[in-house]
Amino acid sequence: MQFHGTAKVNSIGHLEIGGIDTVKLAEQYGTPLYIYDVALIRERARSFKRTFESLGIKAQVAYASKAFSTVAMVQLAAEEGLSLDVVSGGELYTAMAAGFPPEKIHFHGNNKSLEELDMAIEKEIGCFVVDNFYELEMLNDLCLAKGKQVNVLLRVTPGIEAHTHDYILTGQEDSKFGFGLQNGQADDAVEAALKSKNLKLLGVHCHIGSQIFETTGFLLAAKKIFEKLNEWKKEKSFEPTVLNLGGGFGIRYTSEDDPIPASQYVEEIIDEVKKQAKRFDMKVPEIWIEPGRSLVGDAGTTLYRIGSRKEVPNVRQYVAVDGGMSDNIRPALYQAKYEAILANKALEEPEETVSIAGKACESGDMLIWDLPLPKAGSTDILAVFCTGAYGYSMANNYNRIPRPAVVFVENGKERLVVKRETFEDMVRLDLPLEERVNK
Repeated sequence: MQFHGTAKVNSIGHLEIGGIDTVKLAEQYGTPLYIYDVALIRERARSFKRTFESLGIKAQVAYASKAFSTVAMVQLAAEEGLSLDVVSGGELYTAMAAGFPPEKIHFHGNNKSLEELDMAIEKEIGCFVVDNFYELEMLNDLCLAKGKQVNVLLRVTPGIEAHTHDYILTGQEDSKFGFGLQNGQADDAVEAALKSKNLKLLGVHCHIGSQIFETTGFLLAAKKIFEKLNEWKKEKSFEPTVLNLGGGFGIRYTSEDDPIPASQYVEEIIDEVKKQAKRFDMKVPEIWIEPGRSLVGDAGTTLYRIGSRKEVPNVRQYVAVDGGMSDNIRPALYQAKYEAILANKALEEPEETVSIAGKACESGDMLIWDLPLPKAGSTDILAVFCTGAYGYSMANNYNRIPRPAVVFVENGKERLVVKRETFEDMVRLDLPLEERVNK
């Protein structure tokens, strides 16, 4: 078992994170419970930024908030000097509620609504990442009506297929995202943006996928983009001031994963951008990247209480927990894999191999298959590691299960940053079939 960040086993054999005994956190805040190792998030953010700074490259490191968006997380990103990537009106509203500097917000998304664009213009955000011609026209018309100019990047699909799960491939030609780099769409989009007095074209954006463990795809994408930029330089006298190469940097979920350091991604990307800029006699543009999972993924741990057991003779031993696909849908959606231990028996040797079942009424609600554990009973707490990305943000109320609380831990102190949802919360927006008069 490989621990991440400040996680360790304390003197009484309990899992400890951020200097806090996780068993005590489970007792105090209940389960399921998301715990975030704030020191690890800070270290990752600083590692990305430090690499750019050490190499003298002008850059923005934007936290891709879709991975985990709460007021406290956005404020932590601001403390670390990050920019912010939002993909909806809700994420933008969260950023505003957190007091995040609007000029450092980048608005993504393949189907932004009129209302979302209007809200972002009014908040004077830093940049719109335009995804399609529909948005390009709508954004231009809104700005024209308001007498405003906004910064834009055009999202392009460079035709790169990163080695990852099919559902999280985004840079290939056949994608719902962006303007095709090879089919002429990107050329037309650049032409339209340059003609508009209300859109200031800074450059282009691409994102080739998620959970990527090598740099080859990023480097090839940069090469293809620069070849197209060279055409635009000659034909349209356009040279970008910004090149956004997205995110997707992988983390270690299990022993099957072998990620590289954040600094290596950045160093190799910078080298390739410099090489291509020199090749085509261009200035090195400001480089933007968008880490999400790689900032918060392995900083998150989810605690569950062990519940029922079921033995299928000569087949499998099921152990159920008090959460599942309602707080972590990734195993059901992506066949994602995790590692886990009993937080209160962290030093004990495994006695059995069990499969961890969630409590939702779905056969597919399985968190982990074939997990070696000490004998687990109803007094035990299961800690599932690396749940910091897309756990809380994709949580749901299937079976009317309330969403968990979120606690930040750092330097021996804990802070509740999201309250546990209650049954009352779940019916607060419900309306009755008809008005009933009390008799």
